[in-house]
Amino acid sequence: MTIAVGDKVPDIKVVKATEQGPEAVQTTDYFAGKKVVLFSVPGAFTPTCSAKHLPGFVEKAAELKAHGIDEIACTAVNDPFVMKAWGAANGSPDITMLADGNGDLAKALGLTMDGTGFGLGLRGQRFAAVINDGVVEQLHVEAPGDFKVSSAEYVLEHL
Repeated sequence: MTIAVGDKVPDIKVVKATEQGPEAVQTTDYFAGKKVVLFSVPGAFTPTCSAKHLPGFVEKAAELKAHGIDEIACTAVNDPFVMKAWGAANGSPDITMLADGNGDLAKALGLTMDGTGFGLGLRGQRFAAVINDGVVEQLHVEAPGDFKVSSAEYVLEHL
């Protein structure tokens, strides 16, 4: 079942990519007491993700924070080393990289996609969510192949 507005984010371990190395965090702890925009990409270093999705949140980070967002986080079914490298290459200190290496978060949210036809395996769908103290306030899930409703601009328009 897909997570919906009003639902609590399930308690799943993800790995935060930090300068000091990978740091395991539980989602209930990570989202507690703050308002976070979480966006998911099918994969770090993939075309749309690198050319549009991540750069949009980098560009709009200050505006999102001015609208009450405490933190912006990106997740993908990639390992923390890839997420750290992608953040260093294309990101910003304003974006927290959360590795979902086994796809546990994507599965728990009910937001997986099958990329086996492209050699990608099971991945997370492209989406953006506004999560306030662990509760989903907004959820924007893309149709396969689309990039519209999960963009930073779209999220910003709906805050």
